[in-house]
Amino acid sequence: MAATAEVETRTDSSRERSAPQVELAVLGKRVPNRKAICDVPALAAEIEEVAGDLKDPTFRRGAILDLLKAALADATGEIRRRLEATNDGAACVRGRAWLMDQIIGVIATHAAEREFPATNPTTSERIAVTAVGGYGRGELAPQSDIDLLFLLPYKQTARCEQIVEYMLYLLWDLGLKVGHSTRSVAECIRQAHADITIRTAMLESRFLWGDDALYEEMREKFMADIASGSPLEFVEQKLQESDNRHRRMGDSRYVVEPNIKDGKGGLRDLHTLFWISKYVYRIEDVAELVPRGVLDLAEARRFAQAQKRLWTIRCHLHYLTGRPEERLTFDVQPVIAERLGYTDRAGAIAVERFMKHYYLTAKDVGDLTRIFCAAIEAEYKRRRRRFRLPKMFGEQRFGDFRVEGDRITLIDDDAFQRDPVNLIRLFHDSHFRDLMIHPHALRVITQNQTLINADLRRDPEANRLFLEILSSPKGPERILRRMSEARVLGKFVPDFGRVVAQMQFDMYHTYTVDEHTLVCLGVLHAIEQGELKEVAPIATDVVHKILSRRALYVALFLHDIAKGRGGNHSILGERVARRVCPRLGMTEEETDTVAWLIRWHLLMSDTAFKRDVHDPKTVEDFARIVQSPERLRLLLVMTVADIRGVGPHVWNGWKAQLLRDLYYATDEMLTGGTSPTKTGARVAAAKRKVAEQLAGWTEAEVEAHLALGYDPYWLGFDTETLVRHAWLVRRAQASDARLVVEHRLDPDREVTEVTVYAADHPGLFSRIAGAMSSVGANIVDARIVTLADGMAIDTFMIQDDKRQMFDRSDRLARLASAIERTLDGSLRLEEQLEKKGTLTTRRTRAMKVPPRVLIDQKASVTHTVIEVNAHDEPGVLHRMTRALARVGVQIHSATVSTYGERFVDVFYVKDVFGLKIDSARKLDEIRGALLDSLGVKPAEKTK
Repeated sequence: MAATAEVETRTDSSRERSAPQVELAVLGKRVPNRKAICDVPALAAEIEEVAGDLKDPTFRRGAILDLLKAALADATGEIRRRLEATNDGAACVRGRAWLMDQIIGVIATHAAEREFPATNPTTSERIAVTAVGGYGRGELAPQSDIDLLFLLPYKQTARCEQIVEYMLYLLWDLGLKVGHSTRSVAECIRQAHADITIRTAMLESRFLWGDDALYEEMREKFMADIASGSPLEFVEQKLQESDNRHRRMGDSRYVVEPNIKDGKGGLRDLHTLFWISKYVYRIEDVAELVPRGVLDLAEARRFAQAQKRLWTIRCHLHYLTGRPEERLTFDVQPVIAERLGYTDRAGAIAVERFMKHYYLTAKDVGDLTRIFCAAIEAEYKRRRRRFRLPKMFGEQRFGDFRVEGDRITLIDDDAFQRDPVNLIRLFHDSHFRDLMIHPHALRVITQNQTLINADLRRDPEANRLFLEILSSPKGPERILRRMSEARVLGKFVPDFGRVVAQMQFDMYHTYTVDEHTLVCLGVLHAIEQGELKEVAPIATDVVHKILSRRALYVALFLHDIAKGRGGNHSILGERVARRVCPRLGMTEEETDTVAWLIRWHLLMSDTAFKRDVHDPKTVEDFARIVQSPERLRLLLVMTVADIRGVGPHVWNGWKAQLLRDLYYATDEMLTGGTSPTKTGARVAAAKRKVAEQLAGWTEAEVEAHLALGYDPYWLGFDTETLVRHAWLVRRAQASDARLVVEHRLDPDREVTEVTVYAADHPGLFSRIAGAMSSVGANIVDARIVTLADGMAIDTFMIQDDKRQMFDRSDRLARLASAIERTLDGSLRLEEQLEKKGTLTTRRTRAMKVPPRVLIDQKASVTHTVIEVNAHDEPGVLHRMTRALARVGVQIHSATVSTYGERFVDVFYVKDVFGLKIDSARKLDEIRGALLDSLGVKPAEKTK
């Protein structure tokens, strides 16, 4: 049994000499100035001295533990200091692996020679300590587990069990997270046959200490019995494993809070490529793939750079959080960006620049994956689905392309040099012929990127082919994503290239700008195909009435093209469209339509979610900009696609209802229907519909009820709601109740409607809002009505903290109780809200949203409209409405919209006399009170 003062990783020197010199963090690479990390001989000598002096096992163990703790603390600090000084994550994980090698070696030597010595150990008492998993690769992140395999020749013996137990307890007492297994050689081989995870771990195994002949026996049997079979089975399983993992993680490398280990384009994908290389090519170093022709030198360097960058981010993440955190959440992104030296630049803050480089790294990983798959296919000519080899004899050719099975590739590697338009034509033919693109063709594209220049961008044929792709009836999302990943799309449309991998540092957007654009195009195609009929019925209906279909697809492709340029991206995007559309071959009319859509692509959502869609002035102002039914249809479909393309949980039934109401009201006005300005006729019609449904009421009772509501009340609700209110008022009056709280679940809009009937008084809305917040309800819309008899009917649409219906019976009971106790004064609302405020997450606090109060006197004829933008947190609506009540403002209606960490609340208000607020002094007082409620300091209000 070999006892070494310092554990060395063995390498094949001849293989190292033959491999190209590529800066790769690979197994066996030496750690510089190791003595500064840990003086291993000195540590071993100290332990030996303690072992000789202390005869009591308990005292001896305690003293040794103290020595190891001190050495470990010093070494860990040195490794961290090196990372912070150099930002070299590769050196960090190598250094930690080397350190653990030494700690384990010293402990094992002491256990075998001092604690459980054997003068003449038997063959069955042989033991080898082996590193497996990531640790076996020689990589160990700061918070990663140390995975060990204790290898035995046969079954466990008493002495081996004592050694293993001593080592594990000492490692655990050092605070290390150790995963372990104890197996014989035969058990290792048997379990590797049955379990792909164990097989992978053994593939990466590395000898640490003990009987190296035993370890070599296991390796030889593994290679002979396991790896000598079909390596393609292993490849298939590992790639399928990757696919499954990607689906669990959202199947996109462009999410705004990526998992740097298991996400698409993360470290695990690089590990998978290494496993495949090691299994198929029997290599220990990625650089060895270059002479084999699997990678060229530039690709090997990209592998190394991607790996080093991901390691660096992961190490910083582990140190920053103090746990094995793998997600780059919003709260840590700015900190890591700063540690990596990023600074703000024009049009992009430091964290967005950092994340853009992360996404480009993830894209490199995707490119390398395709290259690996192509190389493996070329070597083994597999006839399996994943690699899609020919299904029939013969070869189909067209132009400079040919078909292998169901994949398009090149006749020869000079196809793009002969005709650069082939760089676009390849994707066009792939899409319309339903062919996958061969990885080799993608590799040749990468080698000919310089051909995508100004001449190609001006070429009429190239632009015609691209426009056909973009407006394809088959849906362009998939093929455009392939063009983007091949770096063709960003070069052919340089304005799109500027937003590739560009993140938006907020909690509203789920994807980067380019990924959001492609997702939106997929949503638009799904609308056309009727796949979203249940959730977006109006858009599904009107999309087939649109006459400017091509313009719609181009507008959606370009709608966020100007983000990150330091100005209003809608206005800047309009300018881009007027430049790009003629180049693509679009007519003047189409160009004008595209430009208009981009300029106003946020108009419909802003109007529906921030204004009272039942206010005639809202519809008039909106219709004045839209002007035509065709533009209204285009804007509706584009708005639905844009919102659903933000993320899976942004769209809901409530937003659909608001857009639907605005669409119908505007369409009625634009097509010559009933004008929204004819209020009297509309009120009379609404009252008549309600009266018709009040069965069992006398004429006098109907008239008395209809007299309670003012005109806006009858126009602000649909007939069904108005009838429910009538019955609620009747029941309350019959029982002389001064407070009634009712709720109704609305699955279509994914909200719970809560109606509160109570005596009106200043601050009523504020207190109800506070009560709702105290039990975890989020108000997504509210409408306040005061009846002629002084009673109020306040209607709230609420959701839970996951933006779903607030529908649990116990929570609804607590909600009703909280409202009742708040209004009678028995609930200490401020105390409850203060507790809720502590629940704000670190991720949310990381987002900076400067508070802003806008007062609009033009949006409504009868009301002053106040818009507040600020950071969302529990109780904020209560604080704002309480501030309004204190300065004598009556709230007529409130619309609440939440965009991740930011909210936009819009209040339609009047003064205490029921009039629109005209006084400049009063408006300043209102603005100041709201800013106070948002925690803005006096000095900041004047900035």
